[in-house]
Amino acid sequence: QLQLVESGGASVQPGGSLILSCAASGSTSDYYAIAWFRQAPGKEREFVGAINARGITINYSDSVKGRFTISKDNAKNTVYLQMDSLKPEDTAVYYCAVDLDRPWVAGVAGNDYDYWGLGTQVTVSS
Repeated sequence: QLQLVESGGASVQPGGSLILSCAASGSTSDYYAIAWFRQAPGKEREFVGAINARGITINYSDSVKGRFTISKDNAKNTVYLQMDSLKPEDTAVYYCAVDLDRPWVAGVAGNDYDYWGLGTQVTVSS
């Protein structure tokens, strides 16, 4: 059973930076796509970014494009979300998710993903 553990969430001031990590374990295959989603209080879950298995295709939402960067370390089965120029509207619980069925796609829909972590809180406030 594949398990995902997010870490790195914290409280930061506007304009600050954070790096979130998503560590995957328990899978018989390391060939999958990984995405980041977030959910703010009272709002629906929102796509943030995704990277396919080979790291060739990377998608970002318009709200984070140019500020957030996804990368992966296959040797560590870990995906990172570098978040720069953080804004108060970035405040949310951030989740990573894995798509085993279509590893070549960096899908943007939550329904594309089969496994989810428990999330890590990011708060941007002065």
